[in-house]
Amino acid sequence: MSDYIRKLIEEGEHIRQDFKFEIADVRKIARTLVAFSNTEGGKLLIGVKDNGKISGIRSDEELYMIDSAAGLYCKPEIKYSVTKWVVEGKTVLEIDIPRGDEIPYLARSEDDKWLAYIRARDENFLVNAVQLRVWKNKKRNMGIFLPFTENEKKLFQFLQTNNSISIDEFCLLTGLTRKKASDILVRLITINELQILYSGEGIRYANR
Repeated sequence: MSDYIRKLIEEGEHIRQDFKFEIADVRKIARTLVAFSNTEGGKLLIGVKDNGKISGIRSDEELYMIDSAAGLYCKPEIKYSVTKWVVEGKTVLEIDIPRGDEIPYLARSEDDKWLAYIRARDENFLVNAVQLRVWKNKKRNMGIFLPFTENEKKLFQFLQTNNSISIDEFCLLTGLTRKKASDILVRLITINELQILYSGEGIRYANR
């Protein structure tokens, strides 16, 4: 059975998998649980370092902290399953988090704000207002009316020669306010014409 965990570790960290050497902060773990639930679901391997080395968990306190994070620091509560594996004489926890059916899931921050996160590649990102509005529209399951104006035309022409666009670039391109530019982006993402790209450099928008 240890071969199973080794194969997971060989995959490295990615959109559906994260390694944790230990759990020292329930809020940070809550962010990871929320990000997986808001994206594609995933696995959290506890007792594994970022470089893939197996360190093992320190004690069953790790399980208590996971439970606290999921129940007290996530809203709605995150449902997960846990499996204990012994590899090289060390205990590794495999936490399985499914994609949630009550998106968006929120994590409680250090200043008691409830914030939504999403998973992209091997990182968790704070979502913006555009993403929150897209989720709200999809939850309502309402039809979207989208007039094709000169602004949409300029946007798609820009994306023909550029991989992506930021909201500031869209405003500069069209002369729109951020509010009106956001309205257009929300509608186009809701109908799956555009997608949101998250990275350390910021949030951008691209064709699907």
